[in-house]
Amino acid sequence: MIRRVDDFVIYDDMQYTRRDWRNRNIIKTANGPLWLTIPVEVKGKYFQAIKDTRISDAGWNLAHWKTICHAYGKAPHFKAYRECLEDLYARATFPLLSEVNHHFLVAICGLLGIKTRLHWSMDFQLAPGKSERLLALCQDLHASHYVSGPAAKDYLDEALFARQGISVEWMDYSKYPEYPQLHPPFAPAVSILDLIFSVGERAPEFF
Repeated sequence: MIRRVDDFVIYDDMQYTRRDWRNRNIIKTANGPLWLTIPVEVKGKYFQAIKDTRISDAGWNLAHWKTICHAYGKAPHFKAYRECLEDLYARATFPLLSEVNHHFLVAICGLLGIKTRLHWSMDFQLAPGKSERLLALCQDLHASHYVSGPAAKDYLDEALFARQGISVEWMDYSKYPEYPQLHPPFAPAVSILDLIFSVGERAPEFF
């Protein structure tokens, strides 16, 4: 998604939700898919914003990197990227989840040659209403086209966008092109690290 747009907004003013992709991802191991989860502090009934969500275990980064090394140590391009990614994980010591996510997004985009501008939603004046605030973000960035994940179909008012001259495109995550992975068969919904360790500099050809 980031590669397909000119501007990408990290939408972390919204409510934090559990069992989502905000603090976890999947890697592939010899024993099958494995979730890597960043432990966070959750208050009350999850009314906190994503940007206010704090990490509860300062050692998560080293534990994740150890697991990644074990899972991908024999991948074709692991050695080529090991040093830079080990350093990336070692420096992921931020107290807030959003800071960690930004840290990784910037670095991975750099590795993949993605030039998209990254923004924080907190840097914009957000309007009331789910569709209205997304529309306002697009207008602030002078957008003519909005790309969204499919989950927003439940509430996004496409007609509202159309009236303002902004088209809406829905991401389709069902058609991942296959690439050679460790431990067949192919699993599509895994971390971008799996693609990088598997095909190296050819990674942009697959998204």
